[in-house]
Amino acid sequence: MGDMGDIDANLELEGIDPSRVPVHVGCVMDGNGRWAKKRGLPRTAGHSAGEEALMDTINGAIEVGVKWLTVYAFSTENWKRPPDEVRFLMRFNEGLLLKHRDELNDKGVRIRFTGRRDWRVPRRLMKRMDDSCELTQDNRVMTLTVAFNYGGRAEIVDAVAAMIADGVPASRVSEKVIKSYMYYPDMPDPDLVIRTSGEYRISNFLLWELAYSELVFSDVLWPDFRRCHLFRAIREFQSRDRRYGGVEGL
Repeated sequence: MGDMGDIDANLELEGIDPSRVPVHVGCVMDGNGRWAKKRGLPRTAGHSAGEEALMDTINGAIEVGVKWLTVYAFSTENWKRPPDEVRFLMRFNEGLLLKHRDELNDKGVRIRFTGRRDWRVPRRLMKRMDDSCELTQDNRVMTLTVAFNYGGRAEIVDAVAAMIADGVPASRVSEKVIKSYMYYPDMPDPDLVIRTSGEYRISNFLLWELAYSELVFSDVLWPDFRRCHLFRAIREFQSRDRRYGGVEGL
């Protein structure tokens, strides 16, 4: 999609059809490390700088009327990163919750986490996550789902394992049944998925759910991403013809 650049704040929402705003937007927040490297800073500085990008994107999504926003915060593959960086990310995400969950609750945001709950995630962080979900469970202005210790293949594996454990016979296996075993069966499939930093990969994000999602790629590194970039991605989304495998006019 190219570098979106800066857009005049007064023109941010211009050209967006409010009746065709994507219900669910997914975001692969990529480029923190490269942002830091360009500035001669440690990778962890890039993660810290991404906080402002995340909050502005959340607020922009609320402003434009997005009902579901799912962000890729920590993948099942991210455990391979240097231990110091992993420890930083655990502490950083805990701090992020403590700092912003009341603000998000006041704005009517329901917070959810999707991914594996296993021994690798610190117990204290799990408690913060659960507390945030409980605090905001009745909110419906927007659902913010944080993909944490998440992998698209892992989700499918876990769904199949649960089906087998429940004794689901092969004759009953269908897309509808498989979806009912995903982490959040009530979550609508993403209409739009944005990936920052100029990479053109899915990176194991919502593999089952994004079968018909529109993909928009931005050259902007995540710490520099703002709501204006989200709005431009939505304009790009609205310019496309979504046929879901069919033929226009039929």
